[in-house]
Amino acid sequence: MTGSPGRITLWGIEVFVATAHERSITAAARRLGASPSAVSQQLTNLETALEAELLDRSARPMTLTRAGEAFRRRAESILNEAAQARAELALADGPALTRLRLGVIEDFEADVTPRLLSRMAGLLTDCRFLLETGASHSLHDQLDAQALDIVVAAEMGEAPAWAETHPILTEGFVVATRRGTVDPARDLLAQLKTMPMIQYTTRHYMGRLIATHLAQQNLKLDHRFELDSYHAILAMVHGGAGWTILPPLALLRARPLLNRLDTYALPFPPLTRRITLTARKGLLEDVPARLAAELRGLLQEITTAVDTDDYPWLPSTVQIAEGGAA
Repeated sequence: MTGSPGRITLWGIEVFVATAHERSITAAARRLGASPSAVSQQLTNLETALEAELLDRSARPMTLTRAGEAFRRRAESILNEAAQARAELALADGPALTRLRLGVIEDFEADVTPRLLSRMAGLLTDCRFLLETGASHSLHDQLDAQALDIVVAAEMGEAPAWAETHPILTEGFVVATRRGTVDPARDLLAQLKTMPMIQYTTRHYMGRLIATHLAQQNLKLDHRFELDSYHAILAMVHGGAGWTILPPLALLRARPLLNRLDTYALPFPPLTRRITLTARKGLLEDVPARLAAELRGLLQEITTAVDTDDYPWLPSTVQIAEGGAA
């Protein structure tokens, strides 16, 4: 698939977009299933054809030049048009969907995603599913770079013009402490200020959301630990190392620990996040809407089965969306 120098190829553009996203030839090669040397050659060919340097290869991580930043917008539009053309041709020929690249946040990884895939496999009998779990910002980046077809992740601002979104749920963050550490009859915030906070990493969107909300409340809390694992955070809370702020989905993933933790509403203005399903408009017909409906139904089944005596905060903090695109 190597194009000759002086010719702009769709493969070369795809290689450039992947490299621009990954900021590394090695990482781009891994994502594309190509060798680093092949990726490097495609980039050289594209730069020769455009008569412009697109990447500063000496920088670590690799950065785009001004020409590269300008061309990236065009390149993404070209790939989007190519994907649209392939979808239209496929629909014209009438074959069933044969591949679906799905990205889902880690919050759903254990309980929800396997059951969702089983249901979708029954609906799309000829489809092969490729699943990636990860942080919301990473999944949205991969959708933007067309490495994924659909993502289920936290909403991160206004959706781009090329996207269709389907609401899944809204959840309010809660405080978790070691059982018996806090006296509920006394001022909760005053007690929390005397203990270290174990914070979800600000390298991820959710951690930045929490940190920004605390800053807006003018709260400066001692957080010696910043981790990217729900289980590790809650294990440390259970061990008496401090307290944390997390969404209910995170707490449900650590059910074995919950009977040894206390949970409370935030002792300051509430913080919520919205989980949505996002896909490119017009490429997958009704598949995004069907998948969103299945996911909402599955979540409704799971939350209905939960004993609210064990999780009294659940009904007030998790609201599953009604159907329809946003």
